[in-house]
Amino acid sequence: MNPKLRRKLDQITDILWAGGVTNPVTYIEQISYLIYLKMLDEEENERELRARLTGNTGIRLFPGQAEEYRWQNWRFKSGTQLRDFVRDDVFPYMANSLIKDAPQVSEYFRDAVLEITDPNVLKEVIDELDEINFRRLGPDEKGDIFEYLLTHLGQSALNGQFRTPRQIRALMVEMVEPDLGETIYDPACGTAGFLIDCVEYILARYSEDVIEIPIYGEEWLWEKYIKAHPELKEKLDNNGNTVVPKEFIEKLKAKIPNLQTYRKGKGEKIPDWNILERSIFGIDVSRQIMRIATMNMVLHGVPHAKIKRANTLSELGGLTEEDLRRKYKVILSNPPFAGVIPKESIRKDLPTSSKKSELLFLALMMEALTPGGRCAVVVPEGLLFGSTKAHIELRRKLINEFQLLAVISLPAGVFKPYAGVKTGILVFKRPQSNHNQKSSSKNYKVWFFEVQNDGFDPDKIVGGGRPETPKKNNIPDLLSQWRIYKKSGFKEPPGEPANTLLEPESEAPRCWWADTELIAGYDFNLAAGRYKPQVGEKPPEEEPRELINKLFSVESDILNSLKKLLLEIE
Repeated sequence: MNPKLRRKLDQITDILWAGGVTNPVTYIEQISYLIYLKMLDEEENERELRARLTGNTGIRLFPGQAEEYRWQNWRFKSGTQLRDFVRDDVFPYMANSLIKDAPQVSEYFRDAVLEITDPNVLKEVIDELDEINFRRLGPDEKGDIFEYLLTHLGQSALNGQFRTPRQIRALMVEMVEPDLGETIYDPACGTAGFLIDCVEYILARYSEDVIEIPIYGEEWLWEKYIKAHPELKEKLDNNGNTVVPKEFIEKLKAKIPNLQTYRKGKGEKIPDWNILERSIFGIDVSRQIMRIATMNMVLHGVPHAKIKRANTLSELGGLTEEDLRRKYKVILSNPPFAGVIPKESIRKDLPTSSKKSELLFLALMMEALTPGGRCAVVVPEGLLFGSTKAHIELRRKLINEFQLLAVISLPAGVFKPYAGVKTGILVFKRPQSNHNQKSSSKNYKVWFFEVQNDGFDPDKIVGGGRPETPKKNNIPDLLSQWRIYKKSGFKEPPGEPANTLLEPESEAPRCWWADTELIAGYDFNLAAGRYKPQVGEKPPEEEPRELINKLFSVESDILNSLKKLLLEIE
C-alpha cells in the first residue's frame, strides 16, 4: 500500500478511536458501511455515463427522488442533521428499497446500525473518505485497504473471531490448489481470508506476469529493497508505487532459502470473471463479521461472491434447502473450537452424534465435499487423538470413506497472541465414486509432517503479533515434499515409515508416514507424534565393568549420607 493511503487510513482509525469507537471489529464495520456508500455512489456515476453514451438507462440504484440518498448529495451535511440522515434515512433505504434491484446491497445493510454517534467524528471520517476515488484504484490497491484495516484485528479477538495467519492460509491454499470454475467454500469464513487467498491463487494461475510476495507482505519486501538500494528513496513520489523487481526477490530467496512466498497476478487470462464470482461461498454466524467479509470481497474485486450470515451447524441456522444440498469442490476453513451445540439445534444430516463444534465442523465439511473434492481444515490436536466414541467414529469414517492425504502438526504458538492451543491441519479428498471409496479404504498411506517453525517467533509478542523469523520456517520444505508426494499420485509419501528406529546421531525426521491398517489398530489415532520415528541412542563407550563400579560408588555415597542423616535425627 502506498504511504499516502496508509496515512489516511491511520488518520481515520485515529479519529474513530478518539471518538470512542475503540473496538477494532466495530470500527472496521463502520468504515465498511461508509466505504460501500461511497463506492455505490461512484458506481451510479458510471451508470449515468453509460446511459448518456448508449441511451440505455439500465437499473439505477438511486432513481428519481432517491437521489437524496447518494453520497454526493448528503456528504456536505454536518452536525446532527448529517448523523440523523445517514442513520435514519440512508441506512433504511439501502436495506429496504434495493431488495429487488441489488439484493446483495440490501442484505449487507439489513439490521445495520450506525455506531458513530458523535456527529463531528462522523463528519471527519466522511471528509477523509471523500478524498479517495475508489473507481480509480485497482483491485490490488482496494484489497490492500482492507487488508491493512484487518491487521487491527491482530490486537483483539471478539467471541473467538481472529484471523488465520497468512503463512498458514497460504500453505493450505497451495495444498488444495483451487482452480477457476471450482466451487470454493468456507463454512466459518470470518473475514474471508481463505476465500481471498483462493481468489489471489486463481488470479496468479491465470496471469501472464506473476510476482512472488513474501508472507510478511509487500511493505516488508519494499523495506528490504530500499535498505539494499537507499538511493531510490529520494526518487519516489508521494504514492510510492514503484514495483520491486523480480530479480531482487530471487536474490532475497537465495539469501533466505526458507523464505515463504505466495504468487500474485492480475488474472488477465480469466475468460469470464462471472465464473470466478459465482464459485465463491462463505458463511459466518456473526452478521458483523459477515459484513466485514463481504466488504473484503468487494474491495478485492469480487462483489458478487455469496457471503451469507447463518449458523452452518444448526437445524434452524438460516440455511436454505439449496444451501443444504450444495456440494463443493474445494473447502478451506479454520472453524471455532471448544464450542458445544445443544443437541436439539444440530443439523440432522451431519455424520456424527457429537455436540462438540470441532467434530461437527469436520463432519459438515466431509458431508459438503463433492466426489473428487479436496479439503484442508485446521483442527485442535485433541480431535486427532480423542478417545470418545464420537472422536473415534468420525476419524474411522474419515480414513475409510475418504482419502486422508496428510496430517500437519503445527507449533503451539501459531495463533498467539489470542490462543496458544496446539493445532493441526487435515488434508483429505473424497474419492470419485463409492466403488473407489471401498477399494481405497482397505489400506493406503497417510503422510505426517511436523512444523516446528512457521516463520514467526513462537514465544515473543510485539505490537500485537509475533516478530518475523524468515530464516526459521519449515513450510517451504513441507510444500517441496508435498509436490513430491503429489507427483506419486499420493501413493508414496516422503519420509520414513512409522515408528522406525533410526541410527544414532541421525537427524530428527520432519516427515513420516503410516498405513491405515496401523492407524486403525490405534483407534484411528491421528496424532503425528504417535507414529514419529525415533533416533536411537548411541551406546556408551565405557566398559560395562567401569559403569558398574561407578554405580556402586554412587550408591555407596548415597547410603553413607542416609546413615549420617539418621544419626543426626536420633
